[in-house]
Order: sequence, then structure tokens, then C-alpha cells
Amino acid sequence: MKTRYTFGGDEHVYVEIDDEMSLDAFFKSLSMSNAVRAANIDGVTEICPANASFQVRFDPDVISPDAMMGRLKEFEQVAVNAEKRLKTRIVEIPVFYEDPWTHETLMRFRERHQDPNGSDLEYAARSNGYDTVADFITAHHSQPWFVSMVGFVAGLPFLYQLVEREKQLQVPKYLRPRTDTPKHTVGYGGCFSCIYSVRGAGGYQMFGITPMPIYDPEGSVSYLKDFMVFFKPGDIVKWKPITRGEYDAITDAVEAGTYQPRIAEVDFDLDEFNADMRGTNAKMLEALNDA
Repeated sequence: MKTRYTFGGDEHVYVEIDDEMSLDAFFKSLSMSNAVRAANIDGVTEICPANASFQVRFDPDVISPDAMMGRLKEFEQVAVNAEKRLKTRIVEIPVFYEDPWTHETLMRFRERHQDPNGSDLEYAARSNGYDTVADFITAHHSQPWFVSMVGFVAGLPFLYQLVEREKQLQVPKYLRPRTDTPKHTVGYGGCFSCIYSVRGAGGYQMFGITPMPIYDPEGSVSYLKDFMVFFKPGDIVKWKPITRGEYDAITDAVEAGTYQPRIAEVDFDLDEFNADMRGTNAKMLEALNDA
């Protein structure tokens, strides 16, 4: 894993830990970006973490680009020796798979898809060697996911599957992006799942929809009154399949201000996870079930 440092114009330095996503790269990126933040370097105006990288924006009138680059490189050894442990939370996210709204949308954009004659889930199941859509859906929701970054649009989480690399689901994005995606769509592209926080354009495969808002700039959702964005990097997600009736009931509860997501506080240790992935997942899921 060789870290790459590049300039982005006169005001940015981009630090790429690895050219592919891994939890090791995520933890190193997180440690480095946290160290930069704690250092309070004169001239730094913004630190933006991503899946396996981060970018720093700075004022070149306060600190020169070369000096900024040099300061950032000082933090790499700190990150290598950093503890790979997080106090975080596991959250249950209800998902209505094969819902009518994303199905109507995906059918409007079949000419932009690799398989114009099927659905996104049918294509994803076949691409990953599953005999049925139901089997693929089970693979999608049966193990937890790690939120590696939040962005692209406000509040949108990128989620990385907590299984062995050879068992990770892989689905390419649409050949050409759609101009429409329903709000709260559960999507998939490459090795990442996501939740579209707002309605808009998108290119990820569409699997279902959640009734649980994850972004609320108006402050009307009861569990989002402290902060408008629900997710933060390091959160862990367990998808929960629900029926149309359950979807409607949760939607009503959100509108009434009575819905509360199921959440449990957990410790995530990367070394323990790498040594026993299924055991670590089972422990976190047990904590969620007890919440």
C-alpha cells in the first residue's frame, strides 16, 4: 500500500492511500485525516475524507503548496502505527426490496442499462452467480456493511460489505446515468452500496427503497434534529427486508415523529475482524438484536 500525494490546483492536496477500497486503506486514511485536523495547521480550511483517500484545502497565501505537501507527509508514519479500533454504532436500515417506485424508474431508463430486458436486481443476481433474485437479496442483507464515506450529495453514505473480498458483491453502474432516482433508493455500483438521500440523477443499480430518512435540512424528522445528516464514516449498517405494509407503517411513524431507528453501540477492531470476520459480524448483530 503506497500512499500517493498530488496537487489539485493551487489550493488542494489529494492524498490517496490505495487505488482500491479496503478497510486497511480506510483506517489509514481516517488516522491521517484526523491527525491533520488535530494539528491545526495554519492555512488549512477544509479536510474532506473519502473511502481510501482524503483531500485538504488550504490558503496558499498562508502556507505554500510545497510546505503543505511536506506537512501532510509527516503524518503518514503516525497513521501506520495508529490503533485500528473504532467506537461506533450499528444501525438497522429497513429496505423494501423490489418496490414499485424504483421499478417504475428503472423501466424508464432501460436503454441506458447493460440488460434492457430485465430488472436491475435480475442483472445483479446473474452477474454474481445467483440462481434467483431472492438469493441475491439474501446475500445483500445477511451481513453488515461499513460506512466508508458520506458525500457526493448531502448525506449519501457509501457502504462496503463486511465479508471476505472474494465473496463481495460486484455490480457495474449503468452504461449511462439516469436523470432520475427516487429519494431513499438503495443503490449499488462497483463494490459499494448506497442510499440516495435526495431525488436526482444517478447511475447505481436500484434494488429497493427505505422509508427511513437519512438527510433532513428542515429539521422535521425526530431523530435528525441534532444534525441534518444521519450517517458518519465508521457507522455499520444492517439492512432489514420489509414488506409494503411495514414500509407504510414506518412512513407513517416518521411523519408522526415517533419512529426511532434501531441502534446499538459497538467496538469495531480491524485486526479482530480480519482474524474472524463471521464471528465479529455475529457479535455486532447480536448487539443490534439486543438493542
